[in-house]
Amino acid sequence: MVRMNRLSTAKRVAVVSGLVEGCSIRSTVRMTGVSKNAISRLLLELGSACTKYQDGTLRDLPCKRLQCDEIWSFVAGKDNNLSAEKREQGLGSVWTWAAIDADTKLIASWLVGSRDAESAHEFMQDVAGRLRGRVQLTTDGHRPYLEAVEAAFGADIDYATLQKIYGNEPNPEKRYSPAICLGCKVETIAGDPNPKHISRSYVERQNLTMRMSMRRFTRLTNAFSKKVENHAAAVALYFMYYNFGRVHQTLRVTPAMEAGVANHVWSIAEIVGLLN
Repeated sequence: MVRMNRLSTAKRVAVVSGLVEGCSIRSTVRMTGVSKNAISRLLLELGSACTKYQDGTLRDLPCKRLQCDEIWSFVAGKDNNLSAEKREQGLGSVWTWAAIDADTKLIASWLVGSRDAESAHEFMQDVAGRLRGRVQLTTDGHRPYLEAVEAAFGADIDYATLQKIYGNEPNPEKRYSPAICLGCKVETIAGDPNPKHISRSYVERQNLTMRMSMRRFTRLTNAFSKKVENHAAAVALYFMYYNFGRVHQTLRVTPAMEAGVANHVWSIAEIVGLLN
């Protein structure tokens, strides 16, 4: 096994290539011959570098239409299987809040935390601080959004909620199948949002991309994160690759290029180079 302090750039690129394509750490060990501990340390260091780079680069964004959502995952175990003490340490359910620009498909902001009012306020303050001008925002009906959006934007926003209404599934054997959507409830909260652009389709599609691209987010497996720090690092690396290194099939460029914050498609080697 190759140790972290002996990793060449080529080995680091091979490891990161596997991780951003949805491989687990164990499968990356088998493919690259790099030890599990070395991969974990590389992930933590690179995740921190990706967070720092995007925090400084994703500023003064020209976004006009944003969609926000939260996606569930868990760390160390599900809530029912953990003691109250471990849940107080931040283990158990973890939510990733994300804001996507409907035009450029750029992930303008994200937050790994709880699904409570405190996280909602922190997330929306971060979103507001990255924008150049007034935007139209669509979220679901999660109540903490209401006060968080008002506190972050005041009256300078066109904001609407779109809440899907699902029917009950009578057959318990289909509990892993999507419930039937009976309709949508749309409500204007602030400003004058354009009804044509009140949608959460892009952010919901982004949720699927996240689950397909990060093994930690795959349902019904044992590939979940064991530490919150590793989980947050994996999310930061994913968004770095998604924004800067992955060509969007519709746009034919990366979201960062479409948003004007990058002028080329980043290679995995360039992302690894953030460590320097």
